[in-house]
Amino acid sequence: MALPLTTLTQKSQYFIWGSQQEEAFQLLKNKLCNAPILALPEGTENFMVYCDASRQGLGCVLMQKGKIIAYAFRQLKIHEKKYTTHDLELGAVIIKC
Repeated sequence: MALPLTTLTQKSQYFIWGSQQEEAFQLLKNKLCNAPILALPEGTENFMVYCDASRQGLGCVLMQKGKIIAYAFRQLKIHEKKYTTHDLELGAVIIKC
């Protein structure tokens, strides 16, 4: 989703704002303005961590009773792209700790 924007931050990349960058910017702006409301934790039980990893990024969501408590995501660093799938999944859990 943010790839057209994040590639502009690389040293070897010229900063050219085109239609792909504008579309990604508008999509991100819309997602942030309409983000799901986070809930406060209730007690210390029934927490669930859902994580996902791909060759592009890591993400995780902490939930309790079907409500989102927290979430995090980030792109992979260059050296992480060589990691195995189970290492990436564990990395998705660790990014929130």
